[in-house]
Amino acid sequence: MMKTDAYGSGAGGGRTRAARPAEPRMYRVVAGRIQELIRDRRIEPGARLPAERELAASLGVSRASLREGLIALELEGVVEVRGGSGVYVGKDPASLADAPEGGPGPFEVLSARGMIETEVAAMAAKNATSAEVSAILAALLEMERTHEDRSSNEAADRDFHLAIARATGNTALVGVIDYLWRQRSGLWHRLKEHYRTEELRKATLLDHRAILDAIAARDGTGARKAMRIHLDRVTRTLAGGGA
Repeated sequence: MMKTDAYGSGAGGGRTRAARPAEPRMYRVVAGRIQELIRDRRIEPGARLPAERELAASLGVSRASLREGLIALELEGVVEVRGGSGVYVGKDPASLADAPEGGPGPFEVLSARGMIETEVAAMAAKNATSAEVSAILAALLEMERTHEDRSSNEAADRDFHLAIARATGNTALVGVIDYLWRQRSGLWHRLKEHYRTEELRKATLLDHRAILDAIAARDGTGARKAMRIHLDRVTRTLAGGGA
């Protein structure tokens, strides 16, 4: 039998590093720790969990990670998040144990978008044609028109960011932005449902206008900064730090 070492040496003598076992998503780790806390403190179904700040401190995690973990548990019916009231224990806190692993968490996606879309905006400011600037404007106007229709507004928001990617002239970047938007899972939508504020929705329109104005002015530095401000605002609000 052919031997292999830790790097997986094969018959050809080449050495390839052995694949590491996949690490669980952070929100699943936090969800498990919340379940342990419920069990250890013997918190009964229907009882209220400690406030977010206290719970995050007890678990040694950020409020962003805590919220992702709570939403993962809510989607399984383990807890119930009641806006303005708190989080309450639902059914058997062990019921998440066999739930399938999901995709990246909302804050993972937002972090990736912050790294990529800031540079995409700067590149769009350099390369956009007049027609492409018009396409970005059309998406923004549709967002303004559908402000009260959350489903249509979300579609227009996606169109806005994809239009910016197309304005770079790089189809690979369009694919990357499309991929990141498709990672907006049930976890993302429930997080947004609970924690996105009207203030954030209104600020998003102003942020998008600033991004468009910088791209139209061929101001790459300004476009990068405007996109950073926008994505930081979304992250901060959903993480519990305000708009």
